[in-house]
Amino acid sequence: MQKIRITFICCCIILVATCLFGCGSYQQEYLRIHVRANSNAACDQEIKYLIKDEVVEYLTPIVQNCKSKQDAINKIKEHQSSVNALIERVLKKNGFNYGCKVSIREENFPTRVYEGVTLSAGYYDALIIELGSGKGDNWWCVVYPPLCFSGRDDITYRSKILDLINGV
Repeated sequence: MQKIRITFICCCIILVATCLFGCGSYQQEYLRIHVRANSNAACDQEIKYLIKDEVVEYLTPIVQNCKSKQDAINKIKEHQSSVNALIERVLKKNGFNYGCKVSIREENFPTRVYEGVTLSAGYYDALIIELGSGKGDNWWCVVYPPLCFSGRDDITYRSKILDLINGV
């Protein structure tokens, strides 16, 4: 009977640890952004950052007060054609003939640290912006919670996982 209890307790501990550190359910709370450059040519990398700045500036007032990831997704979808038009204008103004594709979909990301918040590698919903062929180096960040879109300096972001680890 004692072996059964010990086995049960060990299984519970393993299950809890697996869910805390491996299930990835916390990934469901994030909406990321991924801007892919046309190529690694210096001009394509420069326009990528210019477009990133324009998109962040445009979307910041739209998403900064969102209360959930789904709310952010809905607001971005409402403005998706405007985001696309903005990018097309910036490309044309700067002499680029290739277009862009703007979509929201699930995508695999590597582990990344944003201002002390670590997001583990895995699949996340993301606003994907592909410039031209989208084969160049890329830039990514987080739309919700607004790690790149806050426009405020008084916000502190915390990792739920880190809080749990520190609490143990």
